Order: sequence, then C-alpha cells, then structure tokens
Amino acid sequence: MNSIIRTLFLIVIAVGIVLVYSSAYVVDETEQVLITQFGRVVGQPVNEPGLKFKLPFFQKANFFPKNLLTWDGVPGQVPTKDKTYIGVDTFARWKIVDPIKYFQTVNNEFAALERLDDIIDPAVRNLVTSYPLVESVRNTDRPMDTFESIVDENRKRVQYKIDLGRDEITRLIVKQASEKLTQFGIELVDVKIKRINYIENVRQAVYNRMIAERNQIAEKYRAEGQGEASNIRGEKEKELQVIKSQAYKDAQKIKGDADATATRIYADAYNADPEFYGFLKTLEVYKETMKKDSTLVLSTDSDFMKYFKGIDK
Repeated sequence: MNSIIRTLFLIVIAVGIVLVYSSAYVVDETEQVLITQFGRVVGQPVNEPGLKFKLPFFQKANFFPKNLLTWDGVPGQVPTKDKTYIGVDTFARWKIVDPIKYFQTVNNEFAALERLDDIIDPAVRNLVTSYPLVESVRNTDRPMDTFESIVDENRKRVQYKIDLGRDEITRLIVKQASEKLTQFGIELVDVKIKRINYIENVRQAVYNRMIAERNQIAEKYRAEGQGEASNIRGEKEKELQVIKSQAYKDAQKIKGDADATATRIYADAYNADPEFYGFLKTLEVYKETMKKDSTLVLSTDSDFMKYFKGIDK
C-alpha cells in the first residue's frame, strides 16, 4: 500500500514539474513575447523582463527581438538625374514595434528582411534617381573647387548647388519606406548610404575629369602664388630704391660737407701764409709729375721751375 502511494506521489510530482516547465518562460531584456493559442494571439505582448507563465500545452510563447536589428542591402547600379550610373550600397536599422502585426504578417526575421528588401531598395533607387550625383555625395553647399559642372547653354563652368544633400535624401528614404512598413509592425529607424562608387565604364572618365580639375586648381593656386610673388618683389624693389635714394642723398650730403670743410681748411691755410701754401702745393705737383724715370724739358724762365732758381750748386 505504501509503495502505491509513493508511486502516485512521484507521478503527481513529475506531472507538476512537467506542467510548471511547460507553462513557465523567461523574458530577456532584449526580447518581447507574444502568447498564441492554437495559432491565434492571446492577450497583449509581454515586454517586461522576468519569469512569466502561460497555459501549458495549449499556449505557445513566441519570442521576438526588442532591440535594433540590421538590414544590409545588396549593392546595385542606379542612374542619377544627370545620367551618371553609380553603385550604391546601403544599410538600415529597424525594430519590431507591434509584435501582433509582425506575427500576423511576416512572422519571422527572414521574411521581414525580404519585405525590407522589397521596400527599401525601390525607395533608395527612387530618391537617388530623382537628384543629381552631387546630392548623394555631399551634405552642404560649402564651396569646393573640385565640384564644377558645364552648363549646356553657354558651356560655362559653374559651381554645383546642393538642394538637399545626402542626409536629407536618406531621411526621405526612411519616410517613404516607413509608410509601407507600418502594416508589418516594423519601424524603420534610419537608412544610411554605406558606399557610392562609379561603375567601371565611367570610372576612368571620372578619374580623368578629377585629374583635370585638380590640375586646374593647381594652376589657379600657382597663378595666385606667382602674382603674390610679383607683388612681394615689387614692394622689395620699391623699398630698395627708397633705401638707395636715401643713401645717395646722405652720401652726397656727407661728401658736400666734407668738400666744404676741405675747402675751408685750404682757404684758412692759404690765408695764413699764401707763399708757404704755394710752395707746398708746388712740391706736391713735383712729387706727382717727377718720377724716377721722368724726363722734363723746360726753359729756365718757366714758372714751374721757379723754386729751383737760386739753389746753390
């Protein structure tokens, strides 16, 4: 009798364990749970983390991520408004905001990614083709010499004008795609352009244009540098001429003052003893004209030899 009771007790414990195990479930902080009964949704989604319970066997706990999920687009060729084919590679972040709609429509992440492919890719293509290439490349109208275009009417080179920019284009992509994803219980958080590249048959032409534009910029800077160098040289020559003129003026003044001083000294010396002064000046002339090998033929009554007259032999 005791063995039968013990067996029944163990059976009851085992059944209880099975019932508790099949009715209890744990919700993680990054998860949300939807309870279904025979494939139909029962109650509201469970978003709070912790230990939860459901009816065993009849109800099923469906787990869906609550955090941000990633969608990675397939790179594709897209023509811009100015007829330039580019390769666009995009990615997006999304999350499940309505588990009931999500369960009733796509049910799993693989199907959700297929829906994102069908909605985001056309939105990206639609927005990129609606604007020139520069709109997808740049964000602002900050002046850049490398971004120039040729106007068809006058064949003049003008700066591109940015109407939207890449950030605004991605926001429009999010807006356009989000309207179609609401029915699936999905919120599209953002879409970003990972990479933009030219296709092979136009890449070389683009590189050549970039090289030409860089050469044009280099020539512009070189011309500006040469002009600035000419201005500097002109200023230097101007300052040099001013310095030379001032130096010549000062030198002439000093020379004139020296000549005046010398003339005054000569005059003072002459006035002190004219005969002696004449004698010294004549000796200086003798010294300059009569060298060792000099020969002079003069008459005895010449004034040049007056100081030799009367010298005792």
